Amino acid sequence: MAAAEGNKLWGGRFSGSTDPIMEMLNASISYDQRLAEVDIQGSMAYAKALEKSGILSKAELEKILGGLEKISEEWSKGVFGVIQTDEDIHTANERRLKELIGDVAGKLHTGRSRNDQVVTDLKLFMKNSLSIISTHLLQLTETLVERAAIEIDVILPGYTHLQKAQPIRWSQFLLSHAVALTRDSERLGEVKRRINVLPLGSGALAGNPLGIDRELLCSELDFASISLNSMDAVSERDFVVEFLSAATLLMIHLSKMAEDLIIYSTSEFGFLTLSDAYSTGSSLMPQKKNPDSLELIRSKAGRVFGWLAAILMVLKGLPSTYNKDLQEDKEAVFDVVDTLNAVLQVATGVISTLQMPFRQAHVASGKAVQLAETKGIAINKLSLEELQNISPLFGSDVAQVFSVLSSVEQYTAAGGTAKSSVSAQIEQLRELLKRLKEQA
Repeated sequence: MAAAEGNKLWGGRFSGSTDPIMEMLNASISYDQRLAEVDIQGSMAYAKALEKSGILSKAELEKILGGLEKISEEWSKGVFGVIQTDEDIHTANERRLKELIGDVAGKLHTGRSRNDQVVTDLKLFMKNSLSIISTHLLQLTETLVERAAIEIDVILPGYTHLQKAQPIRWSQFLLSHAVALTRDSERLGEVKRRINVLPLGSGALAGNPLGIDRELLCSELDFASISLNSMDAVSERDFVVEFLSAATLLMIHLSKMAEDLIIYSTSEFGFLTLSDAYSTGSSLMPQKKNPDSLELIRSKAGRVFGWLAAILMVLKGLPSTYNKDLQEDKEAVFDVVDTLNAVLQVATGVISTLQMPFRQAHVASGKAVQLAETKGIAINKLSLEELQNISPLFGSDVAQVFSVLSSVEQYTAAGGTAKSSVSAQIEQLRELLKRLKEQA
């Protein structure tokens, strides 16, 4: 049965019932209940502002805050009961508040619209979420940098057009992806700064008529500033588009890294082996080890870009101020937040557990370079006896190894693949990561 409109926050002028299919299309409680905690935070701050404006008495404020704390506890324990008439998280929380404390709960909505309420909730959610995503992203970047430092003597073929081009250090490859990810970290920081503008107190579109202290709201909810224009504040979703855009670029970078590692892990290349923890087998071909973790990372780039394209199309046709189309923003944000959190943690696991079958030989080569530097001679001047004292892996064909080492070592300019250049990159990235962690 359709719900009576009088039970809804907007139902005052309606006497009939909504079509049941329209009810389903209109309702967002199935997914926006993820905003439950931030919705309560916003309501607590708004209640304090109402008390300062004289709309609520001290006793009424305490009653409302106590009720909201009880609702928060119910959500955290998983015992909050959503009912059919709960159209969205705001309706659900206010309905429950009235059940707990009576009619005084209705005063909480005085001067507040769901238009400024929902965008405030979404910004609060995204502020928290971006901090977590940034932490995972920095962890992945640091894992790449530190692995590059440990395996700096490993040398691999470098490719252009998927054809062998010039020898490079494995570390140079790892750092190329780390550098791209630092740009992603910087972009997320920029998005977070633009999210950090408070819309609450903008009302439906024209502002708040009760002299609400928006600076108090700003302080209570830990925003950096308040919005300049109420009409813009309730409708702008630039911060959603910017987040989805930054997320898309991040996923494209991760997709490229995943594709490289997939190729390098094939039997045809044989440069590395994925850990069993991030691989699967074949039910028909037991000899196979499939890089499913990397393939899933690669595939998620399309999913994230799809949400960006969808939201851009939603926004493209809208007139000014709030329109119901904007309800589409939340599922996009929730899904991309979940995707990034999962993908970044899996990518970190993959990088930290990669196995290099030929690492022992490359380490021996690195020791030979170090010996030559100590003696002040070119590496190809070391005797075979000196080399075999380092490792029995050195044989009579050692000249071919030195040809590769000499090639790599000629690229000494900043950013190149010589050992000195790669070492400098590692130190610069470590310093950059320190700054990014402080800003996260």
